[in-house]
Amino acid sequence: MSYLGVGVSPGNVAVHHGSDMKVFDRRVKLGELILRCVICVLALVTAVLVGTDTQVKKIFSMEKKAQFTDMKALVFLVVANGIAAAYSGVHVLRCIVSMVRGSVLFNKPLAWAIFSGDQMMTYLCLAATASATQGSLFAKLGEPALQWMKICNMYGKFCNQIGEGIASAVLVSLSMVILSAISAFSLFRLYGENKAKNNARW
Repeated sequence: MSYLGVGVSPGNVAVHHGSDMKVFDRRVKLGELILRCVICVLALVTAVLVGTDTQVKKIFSMEKKAQFTDMKALVFLVVANGIAAAYSGVHVLRCIVSMVRGSVLFNKPLAWAIFSGDQMMTYLCLAATASATQGSLFAKLGEPALQWMKICNMYGKFCNQIGEGIASAVLVSLSMVILSAISAFSLFRLYGENKAKNNARW
């Protein structure tokens, strides 16, 4: 006997049908997989764009080469996005394996590990993107009060490619924020399920 999709067992204990929840779990897992793939690709794009960017400019009789190692914030950006790409690649494989095996939910230790890792990677990406953006703005706009000249007036191609890399890094950071919310949801819902089971026993 059931009312509104809620079955009643012989012991008069309400049993909620979980088919809809399983479908929702699969959609969450698919969304996580897509996000991790996007982060992996965009982080690689960021690292390649910034890490391979160089431009040689002849100033008077000397040649000056601009490269990402000239600014520590850009080195930090390349390293952070390289780590993010590797981290996301590992989790892409984990998501694929879990979907193939049909296991959607985590145990608590694994959920805590994923949640903690995603949080750390999110803060790392945000910090790297913010520092690189600030440094690039100084290079683009200069700072008259400190007599810092506009470097991008001389190295236009170099600055344009750095800008593309930072734009990609911003997308990585935003995707990591969304992914952190998903991993937090996946973790704390495990505690909600345990609470529901305990209430059902009573």
